[in-house]
Amino acid sequence: MSAIKQKVAAISIAASASMAAIKFVVGIAIGSIALISDALHSTTDLLATVVTWIVVRVSDKPADAEHHYGHGKIESLSALGVIALLYVLAGGIVVEAFSRLRDGAPLPKITALPFVVLLIDIAVNYWRARALHRTAKETGSQALAADALHFSSDVYGSFAVIGGLALAAYGYAWGDAAAAILVAIIIALLGLRLARSTVETLLDQAPAGATEKAEAAIRNLTGVVDVERLRVRMVGPTHFIDAAVKVPRTYPIDLIDDIKRRAESAVAMALKDTDLTFTAIPVALDNESIHERIMVIARNSGLAIHHITVHDLGGKLTVSIDLEVDGDMTLHAAHEVADRLENDIRGDFGTDLEVDIHIEPLEPELPQGTDAPSERIDNVRTTLVRLAAEAGSVHDIHNVRVRDTEAGEIVNFHCRANPAMSVIEVHQHVDEIERALRRAFPSVKRVISHAEPAR
Repeated sequence: MSAIKQKVAAISIAASASMAAIKFVVGIAIGSIALISDALHSTTDLLATVVTWIVVRVSDKPADAEHHYGHGKIESLSALGVIALLYVLAGGIVVEAFSRLRDGAPLPKITALPFVVLLIDIAVNYWRARALHRTAKETGSQALAADALHFSSDVYGSFAVIGGLALAAYGYAWGDAAAAILVAIIIALLGLRLARSTVETLLDQAPAGATEKAEAAIRNLTGVVDVERLRVRMVGPTHFIDAAVKVPRTYPIDLIDDIKRRAESAVAMALKDTDLTFTAIPVALDNESIHERIMVIARNSGLAIHHITVHDLGGKLTVSIDLEVDGDMTLHAAHEVADRLENDIRGDFGTDLEVDIHIEPLEPELPQGTDAPSERIDNVRTTLVRLAAEAGSVHDIHNVRVRDTEAGEIVNFHCRANPAMSVIEVHQHVDEIERALRRAFPSVKRVISHAEPAR
């Protein structure tokens, strides 16, 4: 993108220099204040284009330790500098034109040459203005947009000069000075238009429609509850967006991170060059289940819980929870943890709530194990097949693995059950097999089963 901007700016430099020189020489030769004013205008365009060429090389540098938002604001500053030059030029032209109107001045020597030069200048400036405007729109460059505006004003100014020279050719001595004043007015009006947009950018005014587009892009994402706050500002061509977005508090971190990535893609599609700061605000939803609310309470306290059971006893809730704590913790310390959890739950649900918390040790991090001998695995497999046959609801014991660890043996196996059975039924039958296996082999520390639907 930077190479495109630099190439367009470099072409403009060459065109500005040649056309300014030709108009200035012809203006001096025929004594036309309007043509000289137009040449001076083109000279300021040349200076502006040189500044633009330098600026776009700097503005595309990435953010660094001193410039966290990049270097894009230099384009706005350069645009202000060019605007100041335009107003100085416009003032000088007006002063000189009024001086000629007041004191009188000889008619310029009218030939076909200035008209030919001006028509060529109009064609060149029209082409440059279109090319610069198109590139400025594609890259979001304020510096190139300023350059495009200058060359557009050159087109209008050249038409004004042609009119003034035509009046002078018919003997109206004031026509040349009036055309010069019209050029100054055109310069001032276009400068005012550019100044307004540049100052808006420097004051961090959100671009028209950008806030609405960014907010709509984020709101349409699955998982977004609401957009609490959204701010947009421009730095060069980049939209810097700060969004505070409400998400369900029951969502895990990885799901919230996925929403953030999708939000970045969505706003980039809506506004092209964007940099999104996404702040997730967890909120409680009306459709949260009691189970989800209790899980959130425990998670906020950094506690591991499972096997949550909730009963409604005619308007009174009873909650039973398994709380996992460090197995080396004293009962006194563990009971204090359970009491805090119980108080937090009552604080959320109200005091008219029955809470029972079962304290159990956290499953320890088991050391790395080694595969048991094949004879041991065959023995365990045979026992599992027998226990499954006795249970009657589980069959096809396969993929049996036995690992030896310092904490004891770990057994993993797969089995099959009737696909129409409920998860509760399958879990109960598999649990019976697991308990029976541990009774048969006291050295087994843990049994991990995986039930599959029968083919």
